[in-house]
Amino acid sequence: MLTSSPDSRANPGEGDVNSKELRELIELVSKSNFSTFELEREGFRLKLVKGEANPAPARVERAPQAQLPADPGAAPAADLAPAPVQAAPEGLAEVRSPIVGTFYRAPSPGAAPFVEVGDRVRKGQVLCVVEAMKLMNEIEAEIDAEVVEIVAENGQAVEYGQVLFRLRPLPPAAD
Repeated sequence: MLTSSPDSRANPGEGDVNSKELRELIELVSKSNFSTFELEREGFRLKLVKGEANPAPARVERAPQAQLPADPGAAPAADLAPAPVQAAPEGLAEVRSPIVGTFYRAPSPGAAPFVEVGDRVRKGQVLCVVEAMKLMNEIEAEIDAEVVEIVAENGQAVEYGQVLFRLRPLPPAAD
């Protein structure tokens, strides 16, 4: 259930979040590994909590605004976040997007990409960023591997669980 103060359309401004943005935000958080998410903007506060036995409803507080209708389809789903790397049929590992957002191969426009096909990457090395709600989320390699394929297109929207990269695992380094 979403709650707010009277008349949500009376004072539109930078802090306003419309119902579509709220649904998208709830979906992003429900598919993430976050257990608690808080967002504050001028005249607006949102706190989402998931994974509790008796979860509290999502609360939206605004300066003078109307009550938003509850959207049963916007309720957070159970924690379904996949592992970022999963085995592919060809013996390759797939790096999947943990969130809905925009895929970027480089840290900024004009900068060199984080990785190219043929590069060897180490566990924890940044492969790309996925921008969601103006936050840049670094996606890291979960294993030491060689980049075999970059599946996602730079600057394009990606879905939750969409394959971003295919990696060939490297044998463990001899100590």
